[in-house]
Amino acid sequence: MMPEFTQLVNEAKKEVQEVGPAELKQMQQSGEDFVLIDVRESEEVARGVIPGAIAIPRGVLEVRIDQVTTDKEKKMVLYCGGGSRSALAGWMLKKMGFKNILSLAGGYGGWSKS
Repeated sequence: MMPEFTQLVNEAKKEVQEVGPAELKQMQQSGEDFVLIDVRESEEVARGVIPGAIAIPRGVLEVRIDQVTTDKEKKMVLYCGGGSRSALAGWMLKKMGFKNILSLAGGYGGWSKS
């Protein structure tokens, strides 16, 4: 990976809180009110998703987020393949005024291993 990309991701991770797979499963089991968004590309989504997730590729997330919610307080958990793109996507949503954004640490890869 390019050092610039890694630097950008590290900056995003300072702004966007991460949750682990166990914490996500707990949130789902307890019936907590949140939206789960898969920001991977469609060919990745075709290989499997976390149950209950809405697939919106990162490239169109800012354009399409209002189709999911316009509530700036709504809790959202974003995930990608490994946790980098979701942190960047969450950072953008925070810039758009969404306050309650979480990123899944380890992404789909980490979740499917847990």
